[in-house]
Amino acid sequence: MFSKIIVHRVGNKINGESLTLSQEELKLEEGMAELLEDYFLGSFKSEETFNFYSDTYLVNNPVYSSVSEIFEDKAKFLWESENIAKHLFEAAENPRVQGGELFIVLFEEESDRPDKVDKIGIFKMEKRESFLKISPREETFDIEKDQGIGLSKIDKAALIYNNNKETGYVLSVVDNNKNGDMYYWFEDFLKVKQRDDEYFHTQEALMVYKDYITKQLPQEFEVSKADQADFLNKSINFFKEKEEFKLDEFASEVLGDQHVIESFVNFKTDYEQDMQVNIAEEFPISEAAVKKTQRHFKSIIKLDKNFHIYIHGDRQKLEMGEDDKGKYYRLYFDKEV
Repeated sequence: MFSKIIVHRVGNKINGESLTLSQEELKLEEGMAELLEDYFLGSFKSEETFNFYSDTYLVNNPVYSSVSEIFEDKAKFLWESENIAKHLFEAAENPRVQGGELFIVLFEEESDRPDKVDKIGIFKMEKRESFLKISPREETFDIEKDQGIGLSKIDKAALIYNNNKETGYVLSVVDNNKNGDMYYWFEDFLKVKQRDDEYFHTQEALMVYKDYITKQLPQEFEVSKADQADFLNKSINFFKEKEEFKLDEFASEVLGDQHVIESFVNFKTDYEQDMQVNIAEEFPISEAAVKKTQRHFKSIIKLDKNFHIYIHGDRQKLEMGEDDKGKYYRLYFDKEV
């Protein structure tokens, strides 16, 4: 349950809008508090996590500095919430960024468990929705149009957990309304990067492999679209079936050919240098990351504008050939379903 909550109005300074700071915390009835808590915390669906960073020292990251002060002394909540709102106001450098209400919330666990973790939430509501107000009047009803904040999906949110302070805390971050500016919330305001954890390594390993199969492999080896689809299916099944990733095991079971293995290792090294990331050769596999990333592993062969072949399994049941009518694929199956 949250113990403190305040709201500020943060406009877009580029468009001449103002910053309005509350001087008092909100006092909410129990029903409203529960409604808002469900709304705020229900915004975070992904297990992807982030941490604050700075180009110099972490303390120079404004949001990191403010939440650190609040975690240390909750009496500073009002003052630091104003600093966060001021920083967000200054972060807007794009006229397309919408102004909105900024809620800052301190969640304190009431249990005595030693592993309890307090949290600070930063939530920005930008979009307004129209709704109808219907009021009874004598023997009929009055109806009027109004606007307010919908409770279906939050626009921007960040939840900071009070652990791993020395490495920039642990954050969950959401931006559902980028307004043509993908850097405003993640980079200009929060200045966060994805944490170097099992979710990150699983996601990156899958994506570097997909890039290799679809881009690099056809340049170095003679492979058909069916072969590429087979490689993609084998890789995603490997990640679904294993609890831990080991590069040697993956290379042996999925890639097989020694020349292909060497080619992939070189591609992975170049990828890490270009993207400035380090993908471990052994790590626990994140089931959530596999589930999210597999949508990009579409094993589809597109034949002109006439047919699509979706390949889900046995490569041996698919043959390619050519006759006087043109190129063809022959598919073998046991029964129609």
